[in-house]
Amino acid sequence: MSELEFDQLTAINPADIRISAMNLLARREHSRGELKQKLKKRFADDALIDEQLDRLSEENLQSDQRFAESFLRQRISRGHGPLRIRQEMRQRGISDAEISAAIDAERPDWFVLAEQTYHRKFGLHPPADIREKARRNRFMQYRGYTLDHYQHLLGES
Repeated sequence: MSELEFDQLTAINPADIRISAMNLLARREHSRGELKQKLKKRFADDALIDEQLDRLSEENLQSDQRFAESFLRQRISRGHGPLRIRQEMRQRGISDAEISAAIDAERPDWFVLAEQTYHRKFGLHPPADIREKARRNRFMQYRGYTLDHYQHLLGES
């Protein structure tokens, strides 16, 4: 470790960590996991990062629940389904309980959302052949919908 790196490690100020975290939160909601990951790129002291993240949570400046609700609304507006949204939230460090609470609070109608997504992409025309049906099926799976949500749109029962 060079002398410069050593000086940077010893000169970490908790206020700098807090300011960096608040700057990130000012742009958009972040999960605690996202914030920690971004702050670790700039600051080497995990204990100080955790301490500042705890303070931000206590002051309700950072909330995983608020992040989950915001993230859910954003992904729904993009036409994503429940499976994909859950997976993306887990990747960002949101617990299954918080994910379920956000979905319960929003109460999205996945069948209507799947139909809107399907029609936005493919229009009202039924699939011409089996290859087109398979392509549409893959698209809806990629978007995170279950077969139950869109099966009737493919002409199946």
